Amino acid sequence: MYEPTIRINVKLFAAYQEAYGVPELVLEFPENTPVVAVRDRLIAEHPELSKWRDVTRFGVNLIFVEPDTILQDGDEVVLIPPVSGG
Repeated sequence: MYEPTIRINVKLFAAYQEAYGVPELVLEFPENTPVVAVRDRLIAEHPELSKWRDVTRFGVNLIFVEPDTILQDGDEVVLIPPVSGG
């Protein structure tokens, strides 16, 4: 059976960008996927990111959102771990 999917753009910063070596990814997910699933997928692919699991914030289309926010086709997602610097 066909399950409809959405395609999103994921902008990577800090530890996420270091793990992947690129500034952004294009990923597909089933419809009705919450933004937290993006973080979970990236951590599954790069387990060294698991230390950022509980402190990563989420943004969708330039707005901070809660982890249970449902993604839409074409959304731009950012995962924002704590950063240091001055």
